[in-house]
Amino acid sequence: MSDTGTNNIEISRRRLLGTVGAAGATGLVLGAAGGAGVRAAVADEPATALTTVGSAAESFHGDHQAGITTATQSRGHLIAFDLAHGAGLKEAVALMRRWSATASRLMAGEPAGDGDTGVALDAGPSLLTITFGFGRTFFDRTGLAAQRPAELDPLPAFSSDQLDPRRSNGDLWVQIGANDALVAFHALRAIQKDAGEAARVRWQMNGFNRSPGATAQPMTARNLMGQIDGTRNPKPSEPDFDRRIFVPATGQPAWMAGGSYAVVRRIRMLLDDWEQLSLTQQERVIGRRKSDGAPLTGGSETTELDLDRTGPDGKLIIPDNAHARISAPEQNGGAAMLRRPYSFHDGIAGDGTPDAGLLFICWQADPLKGFVPVQRKLDRGDALSTFIRHEASGLFAVPGGPRKGEYVGQRLLES
Repeated sequence: MSDTGTNNIEISRRRLLGTVGAAGATGLVLGAAGGAGVRAAVADEPATALTTVGSAAESFHGDHQAGITTATQSRGHLIAFDLAHGAGLKEAVALMRRWSATASRLMAGEPAGDGDTGVALDAGPSLLTITFGFGRTFFDRTGLAAQRPAELDPLPAFSSDQLDPRRSNGDLWVQIGANDALVAFHALRAIQKDAGEAARVRWQMNGFNRSPGATAQPMTARNLMGQIDGTRNPKPSEPDFDRRIFVPATGQPAWMAGGSYAVVRRIRMLLDDWEQLSLTQQERVIGRRKSDGAPLTGGSETTELDLDRTGPDGKLIIPDNAHARISAPEQNGGAAMLRRPYSFHDGIAGDGTPDAGLLFICWQADPLKGFVPVQRKLDRGDALSTFIRHEASGLFAVPGGPRKGEYVGQRLLES
């Protein structure tokens, strides 16, 4: 493509993005941001305003990385890398600089840089977030073993695990989320290209959630079993939220201040078996009504579980092995984690069953106080275990957000 053509693309994209502020400020859907907008820009006519979905943006800089407390996005990509043979600290620094620069531009709705593919040139940022983390093996390969947090010790084995090591762990991990599939793919492609010769892809997974505006009012998402999933998530408004989810400023190691630990699990749902259950059986497995997520003991989705209530037959209304009972914080010493999952569907397996389920991602200040105690309890008798299979796993240290002029992980890599 000629230089003139490239400049036209960038000018068209900037003109379209110039409408973001107006659309976001009014909260109105003023028009489409598709092909019509591109034609208008090229024809030197007023650009069509982006919708509120397209104009939503998260800041790359801050106390915490974006993509942790960000509202759940409709499209997600998870990708893990291993440093290439012979690559070390020098290459890791250069890579994190490249990735941070690209993420900062893309999250602002700008082109990735030279060689941008143009996949998302007529879209706004669409709440794009790009989040970076380090796996346990990263520290050995960069000579930073002394800086490795104890919280990155391997997760214990669970009896329900059927983990594929080729789709687990990794030196580096990137979480991409957006409310537009092309914007998310554009970011994925840019991150992969930026890896260059420094790192190779270890595994990659794709997920989705319900699109914004698909329901009459905002509501907790459903998973592929049809259940409302995420009802009792900790909320930033709660006084102990930061303590549970983020490493404190006084925490160790110091470079993890404001960071969090992500546990990533690919959980296959045995949907053919699940769908053979009656509605009543499904609700007893979960402990909640399927229609609205309310406890079987009554109320609404946010009503507290009445774990001691019995029915006329004297039996517990919420069974003793119901998923909601076993995973409840009060049943696990107050253990809590922030769940931000995506559903996945990777086609039909050779046996004719759907290769589908949940890309489970949870965040906590310490996985030994968040994920591990809850999963141990579930592993000992959760009724849902019969219908799921844990097939991949990873644990990553996600440092705090970069300050202006910093790249992600700088406080570690230059310590």
